Amino acid sequence: MTQFTTELLNFLTQKSDIDEFFRSSLETAMNDLLQAELSSFLYEKAGYHTGNSRNGTDYRRFETKYGKVNLMIPRDCKCLYSSNSCQSIHFD
Repeated sequence: MTQFTTELLNFLTQKSDIDEFFRSSLETAMNDLLQAELSSFLYEKAGYHTGNSRNGTDYRRFETKYGKVNLMIPRDCKCLYSSNSCQSIHFD
C-alpha cells in the first residue's frame, strides 16, 4: 500500500471529511510538483553555474471542487522560471 492509500483508509475509517482529504492531498502534490519543477529548471545542464538560485515563494490560492488550495509557487533570483503546471490556473 502507498502512503496515499493508507491515509485514505484512515480517513474513511474515522469517517472524516473526504473532500478535505482530497483537498490536502492535492495541495501537497501540487506544491511538491512546483518545487521539483524549479529544481529541474535550476539544475538542468543549461542552467548550471549561471548564478541563478531559489529566491523564496509566492503564495496563491485557487478554488477546486474540494475547497481552496494554497500553493507556494517558488521563485528564482533572475525571474526566468515560470511554472508549466500552473499556466491555466486562475488564482484568487
